[in-house]
Amino acid sequence: MRDRNEPYSPPNGPLAVVYHDHELLAVDKPSGLLSVPGKGPELADCLIARVHAEYPAALLVHRLDRDTSGVMLFALSARAQRHIGLQFEKRQTKKVYLAEVWGKLEGKGRIDLPLIVDWPNRPLQKVCHETGKPAVTDWRSKRSGDRSQVELRPETGRSHQLRVHMLSLGHPILGDPFYADDFAFQAADRLMLHAWKLAIRHPDGGEAVEFRAKRPF
Repeated sequence: MRDRNEPYSPPNGPLAVVYHDHELLAVDKPSGLLSVPGKGPELADCLIARVHAEYPAALLVHRLDRDTSGVMLFALSARAQRHIGLQFEKRQTKKVYLAEVWGKLEGKGRIDLPLIVDWPNRPLQKVCHETGKPAVTDWRSKRSGDRSQVELRPETGRSHQLRVHMLSLGHPILGDPFYADDFAFQAADRLMLHAWKLAIRHPDGGEAVEFRAKRPF
């Protein structure tokens, strides 16, 4: 039986580089590894620390949740960091995630539900139509059954957006320690959410480039 409060024990293994040039570094972050260090020495091991061990000039551009795997992009110069950061800010990037969710989900649709932190239960987020920030996710079923695989395209980048939006449909992401009920949580040995593709304009010339991390499930 999995424990929702199991101690931090990130996976070991070499850095999985999916793209590298003079301005950009894209890696495949494993599930269970923090993007940046947490509070306390026991949470010091993280992706950016591992990246810096091999690429000292790497600069943070965005983050993934600890339990989400997939493409995470770093800039290799301050100029590239500003360029890519602006694309994220203006929602000019294109992100595609894959998830396995509880129950039968067919078709496609759009979820437009504003989100805000649930302060008494941080870091959980919740839907709030009065004070929430806009959050939009397009979804499409790729395989439907007792557990369904969906492709998710977030238009915004709110914390836990995909996890809360799928929960709002009644189909929590399998293995989610925050939002899944016991059946859906125990149905997988990890959070079944993967950042599959990320497309941006290259900071050197503006050409469209796409990075992919192999689907792990």
